[in-house]
Amino acid sequence: MDGTVYLDYAATSAVRPEAVIEAVAAYLRDVGATPGRAGHRRSVEAGRVVLRCRRALAELFGIAGDPGRVTFQPSTTQALNVALRGVLRPGDRVVRTAYDHNAIRRPVAALRAHGVRETVLSGSRAGGIDPDEAARALAGDGAPARLLVLPHASSVLGTVLPVAELAALARERGTLVLLDAAQSAGHLPVRVDELGVDLLAFAGHKGLLGPQGTAGLWVREGVEVEPLLLGGTGGDSSPEGMPAALPDRLEAGTLNGPGIAGLLAGVRWLLGEGIEAVRAREVDLKARLHAGLSATPGVRVLSPAAPEGVGIVTVAAEGTGAHELARRLDREHGVLTRAGLHCAPESHGVLDTRGEGAVRFSIGWATTAAEVDRALDAVAAICAGPAGAARSGHNLQGGSPMEDTA
Repeated sequence: MDGTVYLDYAATSAVRPEAVIEAVAAYLRDVGATPGRAGHRRSVEAGRVVLRCRRALAELFGIAGDPGRVTFQPSTTQALNVALRGVLRPGDRVVRTAYDHNAIRRPVAALRAHGVRETVLSGSRAGGIDPDEAARALAGDGAPARLLVLPHASSVLGTVLPVAELAALARERGTLVLLDAAQSAGHLPVRVDELGVDLLAFAGHKGLLGPQGTAGLWVREGVEVEPLLLGGTGGDSSPEGMPAALPDRLEAGTLNGPGIAGLLAGVRWLLGEGIEAVRAREVDLKARLHAGLSATPGVRVLSPAAPEGVGIVTVAAEGTGAHELARRLDREHGVLTRAGLHCAPESHGVLDTRGEGAVRFSIGWATTAAEVDRALDAVAAICAGPAGAARSGHNLQGGSPMEDTA
């Protein structure tokens, strides 16, 4: 470790289990070939790695049946684009929320130009959704919505939506449900059989602990999704059109073999530890972080203290802009966070922080109580001014008298 306190897991799990690193290296060293592009032993082994990862993800997400319906994508953004553009047609209506990431908001905005209609459910500072508003939006004026899109967890507030309840409302009206699990997969139990969703987009590089460039989209059997990209699949190359069967239909081009090997290792690590055990540690640390920030003079905590949420605590500081606070946390105390709008400007609109945004602290699998305390000391020192910095016990080069035990 480099002596820093990494609290930006909601962006990327930059700290990963050693097994993930070893899996990527082993793939590059011992396999190296592209899955599904030849019949020789290295390509066959690459295909086995990909299949093992599909099966591990299916186990993690409670997916019964064909693991080939778990398709790999280079990012959650692309997975969401594939789902939105592959399901919605001119004249369709989509219902989404004020908590959405730009990976939902912007594709839907582009689809409006092609005749897709949009209804946005209002948000609140508590991070919830009014079920009556959702029921009205889904029903419309006699024409039910084609698709309901939900972020499982807010990337700004850290709150979790009642997905199963909202999905049941959608099912009553024949509306498909797309779940954005970028912030929940690996941090919360995400079981499609229990949540009742039809499509699941997930990130590989966040809570699932894989490398960047890994993500996926699961499609329930019976749901048709038109491909976003057209090209080679390594299978039947004769037809001009894409294959009808998944995963090939949604996987044009070369898969990220080394990344998928790392993702497989990350998912296996989570299955071995148990999501509930990982979650319990994160819940305790979030409570410690939230309580400490709430007790710090000059800090306004924007995230509710909801224990059912994910490990995100977002704050604003009196007299110190978000970017300045994040810069000083990094430069003076070695605490790494993320400032700004977090690609979710409508959420910041709900919080009245759309001007400059806020500072997000996000914990993950390797976060320790000592790191949380060091971050709290750093915030207190900055908000107290020069006298507070002298009292904090930290030098201004990112060092600390406290050992980093992550």
